[in-house]
Amino acid sequence: QETRSNEESTDDSEEEESEEEPKLKYERLSNGVTEILQKDAASCMTVHEKFLALGTHYGKVYLLDVQGNITQKFDVSPVKINQISLDESGEHMGVCSEDGKVQVFGLYSAEEFHETFDCPIKIVAVHPHFVRSHFKQFVTGGKKLLLYERGWMNRWKPSVLHEGEGNIRNVKWRGHLIAWANNMGVKILDMISKQRITNVPRDDISLRPDMYPCSLCWKDNLTLIIGWGNSVKICSVKERHASEMRDLPNRYVEIVFQFDTEFYISGLAPLCDQLVILSYVKEISEKTEVECCARPRLDIVQPLPESCEEISSDALTVRGFQENECRDYHLEYSEGESLFYIISPRDVVVAKERDQDDHIDWLLEKKKYEEALMAAEISQKTIKKHKILDIGLAYINHLVEKGDYDLAARKCQKILGKNTELWEFEVYKFKEIGQLKAISRYLPRRDPVLKPLIYEMVLHEFLESDYEGFATLIKEWPGDLYNNTIIVQAVVDHLKKDPQNRTLLRTLAELYTYDQRYGRALEIYLTLRHKDVFQLIHKHNLFSSIRDKIVLLMDFDSEKAVDMLLDNEDKISIDRVVEELENRPELQHVYLHKLFKRDHHKGQRYHEKQISLYAEYDRPNLLPFLRDSTHCPLEKALEICQQRNFVEETVYLLSRMGNSRSALKMIMEELHDVDKAIEFAKEQDDGELWEDLILYSIDKPPFITGLLNNIGTHVDPILLIHRIKEGMEIPNLRDSLVKILQDYNLQILLREGCKKILVADSLSLLKKMHRNQMKGVLVDEENICESCLSPILPSDASKSFNVVVFHCRHMFHKECLPVSNTISPIQFCNICSAKHRGPGSAILEMKK
Repeated sequence: QETRSNEESTDDSEEEESEEEPKLKYERLSNGVTEILQKDAASCMTVHEKFLALGTHYGKVYLLDVQGNITQKFDVSPVKINQISLDESGEHMGVCSEDGKVQVFGLYSAEEFHETFDCPIKIVAVHPHFVRSHFKQFVTGGKKLLLYERGWMNRWKPSVLHEGEGNIRNVKWRGHLIAWANNMGVKILDMISKQRITNVPRDDISLRPDMYPCSLCWKDNLTLIIGWGNSVKICSVKERHASEMRDLPNRYVEIVFQFDTEFYISGLAPLCDQLVILSYVKEISEKTEVECCARPRLDIVQPLPESCEEISSDALTVRGFQENECRDYHLEYSEGESLFYIISPRDVVVAKERDQDDHIDWLLEKKKYEEALMAAEISQKTIKKHKILDIGLAYINHLVEKGDYDLAARKCQKILGKNTELWEFEVYKFKEIGQLKAISRYLPRRDPVLKPLIYEMVLHEFLESDYEGFATLIKEWPGDLYNNTIIVQAVVDHLKKDPQNRTLLRTLAELYTYDQRYGRALEIYLTLRHKDVFQLIHKHNLFSSIRDKIVLLMDFDSEKAVDMLLDNEDKISIDRVVEELENRPELQHVYLHKLFKRDHHKGQRYHEKQISLYAEYDRPNLLPFLRDSTHCPLEKALEICQQRNFVEETVYLLSRMGNSRSALKMIMEELHDVDKAIEFAKEQDDGELWEDLILYSIDKPPFITGLLNNIGTHVDPILLIHRIKEGMEIPNLRDSLVKILQDYNLQILLREGCKKILVADSLSLLKKMHRNQMKGVLVDEENICESCLSPILPSDASKSFNVVVFHCRHMFHKECLPVSNTISPIQFCNICSAKHRGPGSAILEMKK
């Protein structure tokens, strides 16, 4: 059981790992490389952005294009090529071999250097700018690190940069810095100052340096990455402060990251701020329980100050990995393109960063179609291999296979867009699997529009199994999507089996509406009492069709029907409506009542009829009708009200006809309501009525109490009190008498108050008039005599003259005024005398 559980957990972990998308993709470098490695073995390789240079165990150097095709071949030595170096321009190459030969030559020029040493030369590195005349330098490494510089007369001058610490194992030249590794560690030389600026010792001295060589890689001009054994160090070259120099180099090296790996390092390369590490792996064989070589691994890690985080890890199945050692693997990279070359004796594998096409491939492989579709939409300008439509169609097929039909149908809207052929293909596919209903909600209805047959096919599907769904589609879909006649006939056929089905009837009415057969639609709506009947009439102006259906409309909803009829009197006359409702007086009353409410005069010819209708169906509104109507015959109304014993209405009619005494008598005798009788007498304000009321009430104590409480302001209470018989018991007499006295006192107070206000106002106005009349009046040359119309002032101011000025501002020469016939000395303005005498009655006389 434990073994089985372990196996299950292993399977689960493998599934989880498989869910992580790889960061790199791999392919073998084939073509010419395959041909070379069938007969020879790769020993080293260097990469330029334009081409590759491959060295073999048989001393050959091949120049290859990026597809692995051979472009040039050099027979350098009969033995193994240890290293190849290229300058940045790719025009000069340095080669060293196991037999001590070193060659530096121009690929496109006759420039060449040859030297043979008495020991194997493991490394060679030409200056990165070797193409320039003043940078003709290269270094070689065997037991010594030698620098060759071209000097006078094109002679090459060697100088020893370092010796005495064993063989030189690796060298990398970047800018003005040379880094090399020997048996003791890694050194860096500054070519400007010709000073060695650091020594990074080897961590694990137990490993043989020839079997587990050091890997060096410059990330940039000042950052060196060192991998040796299972240790990685990232070193940064920095400038030393002037105050710290003394006898020290002007630069120093700081280790910024340092961590150990699980396996032995065969190669390093930078990838942005991450590292790519090629590892040599050993494992214990399950069969022989002996340690053996496993597949090498290519890991991407994120360096941390004292550790690293693994981003991805891939085991590479290279040819002959079972026989390889750590020193047989090399990792080279092309900086500009993020290409990584894994070199082994029998294989060359290229690792590339995965692009968006690869990402989509992986998502499709994992059946993550929605993510693949989103990725394709985001990167549609950059992807080359995939098409959004193809991914979308695959996604729809996947959803259909899963049985998620609704989601598949919903995605059709986005994926199929306006492609009618694809839409029709998908609809038929959904039909084959019996899922037309699922796609019905998402079918396009405008731009594009599919063939009518498609929509008809869906509608027939619903009609066979889902009446409600069918009705919903008919309501939502425009009527021009399908052949309306065909669908109408299909619905009619189904109604033959189920003639009372309200859903089908309602749908048939909508179909008739689309087909402009409004009469039939209206009949169905009225039969169903459907709320949309009024909307249909208004929308399509069907008033001519409802002339004989007014009773049906009123039965369905009298309020809406009456409002509609009254709003459209020009289309259906009042007379026509009243005629149609002749046999339904209760509906006739509803219509005429609302008509009267809108306009008291429009239906005046029916006011006599309305008296009976109100009396029969709506007595509470009879009295308001009688009060507001000026066209109803009072005699007819009185007759009806007397027949039905409607006292209040009869009283009103009697009073309106001038028979107030009979009306009052009816109130007293029929209603026995003294308050109402008093109110009626107050409204009529007739002394004889009050007399009749007193006479009727004199022998009825409750009535006397009511009269005492209410007539104080209309009739002298003494008249009533004198007529009360001696000894009659009257309820609440004392309170009534107190109220009469209070009302009398209140009247006296009101009269006195009014008198005071009147006197005060009169005095105030008199004083104001007096002040105004006492003011002077300006008389100048512009004023004229109102009688002779000549200037009021004489032209000769020295002459005497008399002028009369009235308070109304009219002016006269005294001689122009007529002689008064009255004895009174008061004169009046001739102009204002025709008006009421007012402020102009007084006179101002000017004499000079």
